Amino acid sequence: MSTEKPAFPPAVEPVSTDPVDQVIRYHIQTKHHFNRYARSTGYLDWANQPVPFRRFAGAELIPLPLLKPDEEPISLAYDAIYRQGAVPSQSVTVRSLSRFFEFALALSAWKKGGETEWALRSNPSSGNLHPTEGYVVLPQMNGLDLQPGLYHYAPKEHGLERRMAYSAELVARLLTPFPPGALLFGLSSVHWREAWKYGERAFRYCNHDIGHALGSARVAAATLGWNLALLDGMDQNAVAMVLGTHRVEDFADVEPEHPDCLCVLWPREAVKRDEGGIPLFLDPSVVRGLAEAPWHGKANKLSGEHGVHWDAIDEVADASWKLSQEQSVLSHPLPATNEAADTTHDVGPPAGQIIRQRRSAVSFDGRTSISSAVFFRMLQRVMPRIEQAQLERPMPWDLWPHAPAIHLMIFVHRVEGLTPGLYVLVRDRAKLPLVQQSLNPELVWTQPPGCPEDLPLYWLLEGDAKRAAAQVSCHQEIAADSAFSLGMLAEFEGRLRQTGAWFYPRLFWEAGLLGQVLYLEAEAAGVRGTGIGCFFDDPVHEMLGVQGLSFQSLYHFTIGGPVEDRRLMTLPPYHHLNR
Repeated sequence: MSTEKPAFPPAVEPVSTDPVDQVIRYHIQTKHHFNRYARSTGYLDWANQPVPFRRFAGAELIPLPLLKPDEEPISLAYDAIYRQGAVPSQSVTVRSLSRFFEFALALSAWKKGGETEWALRSNPSSGNLHPTEGYVVLPQMNGLDLQPGLYHYAPKEHGLERRMAYSAELVARLLTPFPPGALLFGLSSVHWREAWKYGERAFRYCNHDIGHALGSARVAAATLGWNLALLDGMDQNAVAMVLGTHRVEDFADVEPEHPDCLCVLWPREAVKRDEGGIPLFLDPSVVRGLAEAPWHGKANKLSGEHGVHWDAIDEVADASWKLSQEQSVLSHPLPATNEAADTTHDVGPPAGQIIRQRRSAVSFDGRTSISSAVFFRMLQRVMPRIEQAQLERPMPWDLWPHAPAIHLMIFVHRVEGLTPGLYVLVRDRAKLPLVQQSLNPELVWTQPPGCPEDLPLYWLLEGDAKRAAAQVSCHQEIAADSAFSLGMLAEFEGRLRQTGAWFYPRLFWEAGLLGQVLYLEAEAAGVRGTGIGCFFDDPVHEMLGVQGLSFQSLYHFTIGGPVEDRRLMTLPPYHHLNR
């Protein structure tokens, strides 16, 4: 008789129900590796490609005027939008609102190849799939010939669909804590649009796109002399109630929208120097009262069939759902100024031109270089404070109420005056010890020649980094043929344990906001940028010696001289409209 002990299956660790553990599990599960990619269908179901534009049948569409570049309001030079008080504040009118949406979320061009046409937009998107939907809450306002209510922005028509008919009194109560002339601006995501192509990793890309949209909206506001602040003290149920995404009857049998965020938008001149801060939340009792107002419209279906449903996306969306509300305040909004804007030193193209011409490069020439001065200026624009000017949170970082969590690992290829190699930009100087302790102790930390004293940029390794940059970016040559490419390293597990699982999407929002700044800076410098969502996560960390989950790479980006595809025709953004 055998004396061998019976074999028992190994004990299965219970799956943690802690939300932070759940978002970390999703993050690990959706990493790309050299020997396998994150789970997706592995093919594109073209027959069920999502419709790129959401509409609400039964909701009244109010067309916004299509303004020419030389029509009022005219944007000043691109550099002017970064200078406090340099752009005169515009009144809120249908024309200024039209310009805001044009620069924030509108179509910027159509591309045509053969019989196929597709639209490009002011806000970039992973795979040009555009999961992001925009909303605005308008009060009764002199000069604004629109009824109070919640409106959905329809980018193909450049119009506003009136989803909820608020009373003027209800909107006034909602906006009472904010400066005169304030509006609410909101964003939601249709996760299916990205999941159709990218599978489980799509939740990451949707949140990149929210960050891009926040950046494009903040820049659009700056061209009008307006401010924008993220109301991140709100709980997500309240955001859903304001945007109407909680209304099951309006999304029955169609792809739902995930309520991401609300912002307050106001003319800069409305804030006086002696007033207090801007609250970053709405009164819950007033928000609850919105349910009684009449709603209009039912969402359209974007795909006939969905094939695979990715439960991991639903699970991480639920785990990162923000349940808490904090009565936080933006204590230092940009002050009002009665001084005339000084534009005598402004040179270069208008901000509107830079916004309209922004594109994602599909390939680079492998030759174009940039000067170190241009390189340093780009990096200064992604810093959340200007030390020499003693300015905390310059535009667009004044919309972001959180301490910076993302630092840049930079592959320098073709920057005149800089040795090729690996560099790091620590976006919060106070975090320098943390970053140094988290990376390989044998790295060299030296500031490069000519680097501004207030820019925490450090040279780590010398050498040709082109092959390594391409390898870790899913073997994409665009990361090597550029002037430089980079990876965005986020303070990860410690930040999530400290703040909560709801901060997981915010890490991607911050990365997308960084990407939007870099997109525009590239255009202003006469080159072009491209966001890279496909990269091998852990090989990036191994390159720097990152241990565990202290830091995680969330997004890659590359800037260089673009190679245009001459086979494609470019058409005006609204050539299809007869108005």
